Amino acid sequence: MDTMLAGRFHLDSKKFAVEEVSVPVPGPGEILIEVKAAGVCLSDVHLLDGSLVPLFATSDTVTVGHEVAGVIHTLGPDLKRGLTAGTRVTLEAGKTCGQCAGCVRSRPCTQMRTAGIDYDGGWAQYTVAREDTLIPLPDNLPFDQAAIIPDAVSTPYAAVVTTAGVRPAQSVGVWGVGGVGAHNVRVARLAGAAPIIAVDPLPSARERALAFGADFALDPAADDFADQVRAATAGRGLDFAFDCAGVPAVREQAAAALGLGGSLILVGISPSPLTITEGLTFNYLGKQVRGHYGGTPESVTELVRLAEVGRLDLAPSITDHLPLAEAADAVNRLENKIGDPIRLILVP
Repeated sequence: MDTMLAGRFHLDSKKFAVEEVSVPVPGPGEILIEVKAAGVCLSDVHLLDGSLVPLFATSDTVTVGHEVAGVIHTLGPDLKRGLTAGTRVTLEAGKTCGQCAGCVRSRPCTQMRTAGIDYDGGWAQYTVAREDTLIPLPDNLPFDQAAIIPDAVSTPYAAVVTTAGVRPAQSVGVWGVGGVGAHNVRVARLAGAAPIIAVDPLPSARERALAFGADFALDPAADDFADQVRAATAGRGLDFAFDCAGVPAVREQAAAALGLGGSLILVGISPSPLTITEGLTFNYLGKQVRGHYGGTPESVTELVRLAEVGRLDLAPSITDHLPLAEAADAVNRLENKIGDPIRLILVP
């Protein structure tokens, strides 16, 4: 076991290829993971198309992939947690630099590094992870479902539970019901939000949103869109609007749909400037805009527990499985919405 296949992105040439590389060796405090499943995320697409630029890259080439589940293969030196070979685990999507005094790896952190973007991730047969980023998995949680928890599920979970703090009976709108937005709907339902309004231009995505627990699924281009939101919320407007698309037009529409004291939560990332053109009513109604990025260590652990006891079934979220060698095809399918995937899974 000297070499392996890995999906590598060359930051200088902007080229991606599945290549044969050396199997990494875990250093102090690190563990080698045999990857069993890796999710394909829109952030991966943005990395490969150049719209997402690594802020803390450690080399000029990176193994892509931040949604990973597998089995502990080899233990590095100086470990503290007592983890053993053969343990099933998922990997948190990011890690702090660990250099700040008293760091407890919690948000906010301006030095947060993301796997598969700033350092090598899991589109590979093996990957190295810091031991404090590993979350043990129960035997009844399949690897493909566990792999998507650290981002596709954890990001909207933290947005709903932590950033927004949604309470039962509060109204929620979710713009963009793709990989993240579909789970935003599910988590809002879990939190007791009512009503939940999903907004997406694709009819198939709207149908999926209803199946995932939305009370209404609206076309953002409908002439009477604003009237439909008012009717669904008994004229009050939304308590929270989640932008899971990262599109300027979405943010404008979502902000306008907010009611008294409502908050726009920016879940989807975008390099475009944030603009809100609404005038006095934004001030008069006391609306807010809150930024959000990724999940938290606590959210991954909590979601694993919810999945373990049957509160959250992630099987419907897995659209298809592809071999690692077909990673480029998976990116193309996601980028062009071929088959309208929620999550595609690479299997090394």
